[in-house]
Amino acid sequence: MGNTYQIIATAAMGLEALVAKEVRALGYDCQVDNGKVTYTGDEYAIARSNLWLRTADRIKIKIGEFKAFTFDELFEKTKALPWEHFLPEDAEFPVTGKSVKSKLFSVSDCQAIVKKAIVERMKKHYKRESWFEENGALYRVEVALLKDVVTLTIDATGNGLHKRGYRAAQGAAPLKETMAAALVMLTNWHPDKPFIDPFCGSGTIPIEAALIGQNIAPGFNREFVSEAWSWLPAKVWDDARLEAEDLAKYDQPLDITGSDIDQRMVKIAQENSFEAGFADIIQFKQMQVKDISVKKDYGVIIGNPPYGERLGEKEAVEAMYHEMGQAFSKLDTWSIYILTSNEDFEKFYGKPATKKRKLFNGFIRTDLYQYWGKKPPRPHNQLNTETTIHD
Repeated sequence: MGNTYQIIATAAMGLEALVAKEVRALGYDCQVDNGKVTYTGDEYAIARSNLWLRTADRIKIKIGEFKAFTFDELFEKTKALPWEHFLPEDAEFPVTGKSVKSKLFSVSDCQAIVKKAIVERMKKHYKRESWFEENGALYRVEVALLKDVVTLTIDATGNGLHKRGYRAAQGAAPLKETMAAALVMLTNWHPDKPFIDPFCGSGTIPIEAALIGQNIAPGFNREFVSEAWSWLPAKVWDDARLEAEDLAKYDQPLDITGSDIDQRMVKIAQENSFEAGFADIIQFKQMQVKDISVKKDYGVIIGNPPYGERLGEKEAVEAMYHEMGQAFSKLDTWSIYILTSNEDFEKFYGKPATKKRKLFNGFIRTDLYQYWGKKPPRPHNQLNTETTIHD
């Protein structure tokens, strides 16, 4: 306990700044790079990062980083790293890899060399002549080469962080939970405001909004591969989960609605909401977007509608965008956020966005079109509490 580790939170393109904001909110200074956020922390930081980061893909422990132009260099520099600090004698440690713009471009060769180097280091430390049985906990090693710089990491997450554990079923093109959380966090929504997702599909955006609204750690109800690691004591995870339990605001009232034109998807959304513990909190209903009406002011709408990329769908989708624009034009106190890859969205919607933000939904380049509603009026002037001194 009390050791310091170099931690990497990987991120989808365009979400690095959000992940960095989350890391800083946990109390760690960090550095932002393409596809990752790097910081240092103890065993507790590894557990808390896995439990709390809503928009990161996974948490990795960086073992070392160096330049390598030959396989001999890769072998010797890998062997020089203190693998015995991380890998017990019975560790299962498969090696995955990737190489971009590097002289060592054969990923399979790099994987084999790294594996051999680790084994040689482990043989010396554990005083063994034979190969290791690898029948213990899983430590997935990755060798990543970028412009001849080698980064060696161990994955501390297992199944990606988007696997929250509540998705019982899904539709044909589900939005990742991490992206759904990012969409909510990019809005001006607060838990005291009404929230609507008019294209809810399997319910991911409303469920992520509820998790955010009640400050529930997204990883609270799942397991992580590093929970089985010998150098990450069970007490660390127990304490991190106890902290998450203490910080949750289960009594926070929420007004969240999801709707979809497809009754089958509404049923799936209800099932997922039940699994997430929000069956009585999130309302789901079958409805077309043009029929949406509201009774409250100053709410937020987030939508991930069909993009019209399939043959024969484009005209119908663009007509729906037009209907959406007409329906939402009356909601001048509501802020509206629509994610789509359709570059002509504003034309069909009938109004230019206040702001656009480029995001990648999987491998699809999209824009988040933001329409900011009127701000609520300020409360009446309160009594001036400053003391005035008279001569």
